[in-house]
Amino acid sequence: MTQHTLYQSPFSWRYSSDAMRRLWSEHEKRRLWRRIWVALAETQSEFGLVNAGQVADLRAHMDQIDLERAFEIEADIHHDLMAEVRTYAEQARTGGGIIHLGATSMDVEDNADALRLRDGLDLILDALVGLVRTLGGLIEQYANTPLIAFTHIQPAEPSTLGYRLAQYGQDLLEDYKALLQQRSMIRGKGFKGAVGTGASYVELLGEGQLEKFEHLMSEKLDLPCYPVATQTYPRKQDYNVISALAGLAQSLYKFAFDLRLLQSPPLGELAEPFGRKQVGSSAMPFKRNPIRSEKTDSLGRMLAQMPRLAWDNAAHSMLERTLDDSANRRSMLPEAFLAADEMLKTVTEIISDLRVDEAAMARNLGIYGPFAATERVMMAAVKAGADRQEMHETIRGHSMSAWEAVRKGESNPLADSLAKETEILKYLPPEKITTLMDASTHIGDAPKWARALAKEMKSL
Repeated sequence: MTQHTLYQSPFSWRYSSDAMRRLWSEHEKRRLWRRIWVALAETQSEFGLVNAGQVADLRAHMDQIDLERAFEIEADIHHDLMAEVRTYAEQARTGGGIIHLGATSMDVEDNADALRLRDGLDLILDALVGLVRTLGGLIEQYANTPLIAFTHIQPAEPSTLGYRLAQYGQDLLEDYKALLQQRSMIRGKGFKGAVGTGASYVELLGEGQLEKFEHLMSEKLDLPCYPVATQTYPRKQDYNVISALAGLAQSLYKFAFDLRLLQSPPLGELAEPFGRKQVGSSAMPFKRNPIRSEKTDSLGRMLAQMPRLAWDNAAHSMLERTLDDSANRRSMLPEAFLAADEMLKTVTEIISDLRVDEAAMARNLGIYGPFAATERVMMAAVKAGADRQEMHETIRGHSMSAWEAVRKGESNPLADSLAKETEILKYLPPEKITTLMDASTHIGDAPKWARALAKEMKSL
C-alpha cells in the first residue's frame, strides 16, 4: 500500500505498469546488487579466493532484502551501497566477510543499472509490439475509408483514415527498430575497479587472470561488458537509451496531439474512449475532454527533455568519473522508462477502443473535398484541349464563390456550379464533371500502401 502522508512520485501509484514499477524499485535494485555479489563470490571461488560455504551462505540470503535496516545504517554512514553490504553481512554470517571483495561501488551499481536498462527495454518493446499490432488491424480496417486530409491545419486533398493512421504506424516501426538496436547494445561496466584498470582484481587473481575472470562474470550475469571503462560505464549509453525512448515518446505525442485536434467537435472524426461514468469537467457536465491524449502529451513533453540531461551527464563526466550525475540518474533513468511505459499503455487503450465517426469524415469531405477535386477537372479539360491558364481562372472564380457559401454554413455548391459552367462544358460533358468532382475517389494509392504497412505491423 502506497503511503501518502509523505511525498510520493506520481509514478509510484498513478502512472506506469506494476511490472515497470517493480523493475525500478529500491527493492529490485538491491536484489540485483546481491545477485552481482553472489556471482562475484562464485567466480572468486573458482580462483580459490573464497570457499563454497561462503558462497552458499550468500546465495541463501540473496533475496532477504531488509530496507529498513539498510536505511538505518545509511543514516550513519551516508553510503547506500555500503549500507547494503553491511545489512547483507549481518544476515549471512558465514559469507558476509567476503561480500564486495576487490570491487568498487560502480562495479556493482553500474552493472545493475545496465541489467535494468535491458529489462526495461524488454518491457517497452513488448508493450510496443502489442500497440503496433493493434494499430495495424485498425489501419487495415480503414484503409479505404476516405477523409479530407489537412496541411497547415487547412483542408487539402482527400486521403483515407487507414493511410493517416499508417503515418503513426510507420513512425512506431522505426521506434521499434531503434529500441531493439539499443537493447542489443546494452553493456555493463564489467569488473574493472576504481578507475577501470582492474588493478584490485589483478592483485587478488594474479597476472593474466583478469580477462578470464571478467569473462566468467559476464557469463554468469548474461551481460556483455565494455572493453574500456572508467569507474563507470560510459554515460553515452544512458544518452542513447534515453534518446530512443524520447523518440518513441515523440511518435506517441504526435498521435495524441492529432487526436486532440480531430476530437474537437468542429471536426469530430475521431475520439478517444469515454467511460459511461467518466466526468469530463467539474464545472461543465457536457464536456468530453480528451484526458488520455492530454496525459500522453504531458508525459511526452517531460520525456523529451531528458536526453538533454543525459547528454550533460555524459559530457560532464570529467576524467575517470565525477559524482554529479548520481543524484539525477536516480530519477532520470526510472522516470524515462515509467513515462514511456505509461504513454504506451494509454495509447494502446485509445487505439483498442478508438471512436471513429465515419459520418463526420463524410461530412468534412463533402464540405472541403470538392475544392481538391477541381484539379482533376482542370487536368481533364486541358487534356481535352482547353487552355490551362484560362481554365484555372474559371475554376478559381467558382471556388471563391463556393468558399463564401461554405463560410456562411451553406452546402458546398462547387460541383453543381462547375457542371453548369459553359467554358468547361466546351470540353467536358456535365456527367464527367460530376464524376471528377467526387473527391472520395481521389485517393491515389493510399489504400494499397496502408494495407502493405498494416501487414508488416501485424506480423511484428
